[in-house]
Amino acid sequence: MDRDKFVGISKVGEKGQIVIPKEARDMFDIKSGDSIIVLCDKKQGIALIKSDIIEDLSDKVFQKGDK
Repeated sequence: MDRDKFVGISKVGEKGQIVIPKEARDMFDIKSGDSIIVLCDKKQGIALIKSDIIEDLSDKVFQKGDK
């Protein structure tokens, strides 16, 4: 399988928690304590995004506004 792609299965625990598979955590450098943004759309599903990606994007947007 291509190293830029991964497919895995996670079960939902009693408290609604899921475990992100190690291969996916390694791929996106997700560590214990990191924040994850959960994006939901009833038709398209759920997406997880590491919060620092959004923080980097917002920094770029606000820097452009300062110029």
